[in-house]
Amino acid sequence: MVEGAMETQKAQATAWFKTLRDEIVAAFESLEDSQTTGPFGDVPAGRFDVSETTRASDDGSDAGGGLMSVMRGGRVFEKVGVNISTVYGTLGPRAQTAMAARKGLSGMADDPRFWASGISLVAHMQNPHTPAVHMNTRMFWTPHAWWFGGGSDLNPCIEYPADTAHFHAVQKAHLDLHGGAHYPRFKDWADEYFFIPHRGRARGVGGIFMDDYCTGDWAADFALTQDIGRAFLPAFVPCVEGRRDLEWSEADKDAQLIHRGLYAEYNLVYDRGTKFGLETGHDANAVLMSLPPMAKWV
Repeated sequence: MVEGAMETQKAQATAWFKTLRDEIVAAFESLEDSQTTGPFGDVPAGRFDVSETTRASDDGSDAGGGLMSVMRGGRVFEKVGVNISTVYGTLGPRAQTAMAARKGLSGMADDPRFWASGISLVAHMQNPHTPAVHMNTRMFWTPHAWWFGGGSDLNPCIEYPADTAHFHAVQKAHLDLHGGAHYPRFKDWADEYFFIPHRGRARGVGGIFMDDYCTGDWAADFALTQDIGRAFLPAFVPCVEGRRDLEWSEADKDAQLIHRGLYAEYNLVYDRGTKFGLETGHDANAVLMSLPPMAKWV
């Protein structure tokens, strides 16, 4: 696809990520408003604080940015961030080498420009019975190739098989709109990607994940990416609504904090998005938004 036509596609992707962000923020604030029972009933409903983020370029030129939306200390959400960004510039030597190796690209040094846009979400919950969750979708472009990535995965500290089954069923239903081969492939991809080698275990109960996804049909790949985003709220919100009123003990909270330590280890050691964001100069607070407000190690 020529660069002129790709500019239109970039604008479409950026607009979609913004739309998805707005829908999720509204849904999460609605969950806060509807939480009127339990120990947080007298706490004001949480609201997102929104701030602009920027990417630092080496020469001081405009390199893009986005919006960081974070809610802390709510009735349902202890900390949740929903970020969108559109960044661009040139890849440094290390990023060029890594991308060339992953994508099998040549000529990166001759034209190292890049453009990336996406939405990234991580929610850490007040009630230990309510699962934490992660979701992101993104588009990446260089003069040599373009591709999509993303998915969502559930991270409960107290596992409920019914929640796991529901979360996966919704993901599958949305992927099946694009063919029956996607869900098993993306599920296996998530199981592999979100595995923590030094702990010998997964960080949660899985979900779906894809990266470097490009069939050559931009419209079809974008439609698939959109349905990954559309699956998120119907997959996650019922899990919240079904567990948020359950009573918990100090032991339950302790288990939650220990599980959060596992989550932090993964994001700091293995997550590609964290590494890319920090290496390319994006706002560090936005990149590290995924870290929990409190965690514990044994």
